Amino acid sequence: MSRLHLGILGSGAGSNMQSIMDAIDAGTLDAEIKIVMADVEGAKILERASKRGIKAMHLDCSPWKTKLEGEAEDRCIEILKREGVDTVALAGFMRIVKPKLLAAFPQRVVNIHPALLPAFPGVAGWKQALDYGCKVAGVTVHFVDAGTDTGPIIVQKAVPVLDGDTPESLHARIQIQEHLAYPEALRILASGEWRMEGRRVRYRDGAGTEGGRSSM
Repeated sequence: MSRLHLGILGSGAGSNMQSIMDAIDAGTLDAEIKIVMADVEGAKILERASKRGIKAMHLDCSPWKTKLEGEAEDRCIEILKREGVDTVALAGFMRIVKPKLLAAFPQRVVNIHPALLPAFPGVAGWKQALDYGCKVAGVTVHFVDAGTDTGPIIVQKAVPVLDGDTPESLHARIQIQEHLAYPEALRILASGEWRMEGRRVRYRDGAGTEGGRSSM
């Protein structure tokens, strides 16, 4: 078991970061958030972090609109390394992460996606699932690789699609599971009781759960 030193990248409200902070406060996740960066100036995720006394800053990613690359990527890596980060958590970060950042933190960049990957990658996975007529949707926490939502899966949680669901109601129920899944995945990483076998992330039963009971 080793404490995670987290760097969090986000773009919006930061509700998944809040779930990580709550787990740390509850003593169920051995981690410290070293820095939070957002590509949107004034994003609520920065406000959440600052209120907790966590270093928070805007990361100017111009001239790129959809990716973290070039000087911004170099600056991001430099800051994360300087702050002692060993694990990078993407929490609603609406940019494509490029190979240089992944190489700087091998098998230590994780993301959360509101769908049961490999189904429905990209934007608004919950809406894609609803439009397709799925009976089950969900959430995935995965390692980030060079593709879009294609990295090895750490944790998945299923959410039933109800007959009367709208995109908003389904998304709200998926978010409840997101806030359980992200701390669980980080507990697995902190436990050290995991290994990569091809695309499969294998870990000891209960490694990521409170009290050693599986919630999968």
